[in-house]
Amino acid sequence: MASDYEKMAAGEWYCCLDAELDRLRIAARHAVHQHNTMAPDARGMMAPGLKALFRNVSDDVFIEAPFHCSYGINLSFGERVYLNAGCTILDSGRVHIGSSSMLGPGVQIYCAEHHKDPQLRRQGIEIARAVVIGEDVWIGGGAIILGGVTIGDGAIVGAGSVVTRNVAAGETVVGNPARPVKRD
Repeated sequence: MASDYEKMAAGEWYCCLDAELDRLRIAARHAVHQHNTMAPDARGMMAPGLKALFRNVSDDVFIEAPFHCSYGINLSFGERVYLNAGCTILDSGRVHIGSSSMLGPGVQIYCAEHHKDPQLRRQGIEIARAVVIGEDVWIGGGAIILGGVTIGDGAIVGAGSVVTRNVAAGETVVGNPARPVKRD
């Protein structure tokens, strides 16, 4: 039988109250704490513990403090990615942020979807959905990206938007839920 970690990684329903997953979240909290409390000149682009936690990260990725992630092990970044202050990535699913993409302050990415059945939700049953952000994407401050979403290369997400569906390459979306901006 697959562990809850294996189920989470496979995109199947799993129990987030699992001891192994709790250990992984605790490790992430330590790395995030180091990053968020380290002096900026000592931290540089990001604290060493945070960099070591990520699945894949280039040396030129810059993450402002404060930052929060739930696992870190599911995050991968291309080159020259910038995350402004206050970004939160709840990475129960895989999250990839492509090269030269920028996330404004307070951007939030949520991969977990809790079960609709209240009994199962009480038991910690959830499913993780991946998020893919292409290259040269600009996500405005306070935007929320939900699990299962792909944002194409060169797209723009307006500040405060809630992205519930895929965004095509080169498209600009705004609002809640985010919708394409009509071009003249």
